Amino acid sequence: MLNDRAKAYREAGVDIEAGNALVDRIKKLVGSTHTRGVLSDIGGFGGLFRPDISGMSDPVLVSSTDGVGTKLKLAFAFNKHDTVGIDLVAMSVNDILVQGATPLFFLDYFATGKLDVDTAATVVAGVAEGCRQAGCALLGGETAEMPDMYGPGEYDLAGFCVGLVDNARLVGGASIQVDDAIIGIGSSGLHSNGYSLVRKILAQSGLKADDPFPGAEGQSVCDVLLAPTIIYVEAVRHLLRDINIKGMAHITGGGFYDNIPRILPAQVESVLDFGSWDVPPVYHWLREAGQLSWPEILQIFNGGIGYILVLPAEQAEETISRIRAFKLGAWQIGRIARRAKDAEQVRINF
Repeated sequence: MLNDRAKAYREAGVDIEAGNALVDRIKKLVGSTHTRGVLSDIGGFGGLFRPDISGMSDPVLVSSTDGVGTKLKLAFAFNKHDTVGIDLVAMSVNDILVQGATPLFFLDYFATGKLDVDTAATVVAGVAEGCRQAGCALLGGETAEMPDMYGPGEYDLAGFCVGLVDNARLVGGASIQVDDAIIGIGSSGLHSNGYSLVRKILAQSGLKADDPFPGAEGQSVCDVLLAPTIIYVEAVRHLLRDINIKGMAHITGGGFYDNIPRILPAQVESVLDFGSWDVPPVYHWLREAGQLSWPEILQIFNGGIGYILVLPAEQAEETISRIRAFKLGAWQIGRIARRAKDAEQVRINF
């Protein structure tokens, strides 16, 4: 019997039966994400996927990998694990979306010291929800139980996404030019970046998980700080059909100052108007409680803008209207201008 065969390993801290129980728990969750391209079920050595390349003359695979960072520390402290899986998917699918790719499938990695089946299943349920929002399949994953590697109740997450785009429809930013409009899509708050600083400020503030969050009516500290990252795939894929999107940026670690230049040609700069978008309460709190300036906020965090599009000015109004139809905030937050020699490529008018 397995109980006898696994005794020595269990006494060393690895519970094979718990791992098998987790697989049984998550089979339906994984199955709920399967798309037409999936050819395999959970439990194989590798996930099988047949991409639909009909209508593509030169298909290109686009991939990205990421984690959730120290936001997990708050999930442990607040004992809330149902949203970090969405964060995990969002960080990768939003990245490949920047290049115009449609996410095909996602794989996750969950590592812990001692496997808690309920916690792990809750996390994977979040991953599955993120995949459904992104329209991609949760094709497989890995659960690693590693005694002594993590503290009690702690775990780490990593994820990997693969998408597909026709080479002729790759979005790279090369055609961005002076007077193009910059459209910002609202974030849900912090998304999954800057949490080492957030946790420091939170500890200094004395706020607890169930306390009302300053300025966020009806929301607790837990609600605001663990709000999941928005997945922008559905709205942006809709726009890519007939809007001339020249460049896109996912605003993650490094904020505006590090992410926007990644898509700009060397001869131009982005001129942004602070105050042209709604800034979530969490950023006002961080600024006051952490004694930060707005430039510091926009260097570290997304400042309320999770995703940026650059497109012809004449298409700005239509684009904003169509994004808002998906219940997302959207604003024209700036424009493209000619860059002075050696000037920074992000200029913000405060």
